[in-house]
Amino acid sequence: MLQLSVYVFSLIIVLYSLDSVNIGVIFKKNQIIKARIFYCVLALCLTYLLGSMIYSLAMVKL
Repeated sequence: MLQLSVYVFSLIIVLYSLDSVNIGVIFKKNQIIKARIFYCVLALCLTYLLGSMIYSLAMVKL
């Protein structure tokens, strides 16, 4: 249950931080679907990395 809450917290932080990044300039015009897929994959990867880091740091201190 702790790990799930860490990942949900990480997802909120990652989505909030990715909101300020303009990913649309990386892709060509009319490639909206590819940009959204890239955004989702990037958000999931960053969420996993951040959640794993926070969870492992929490377990070391316990």
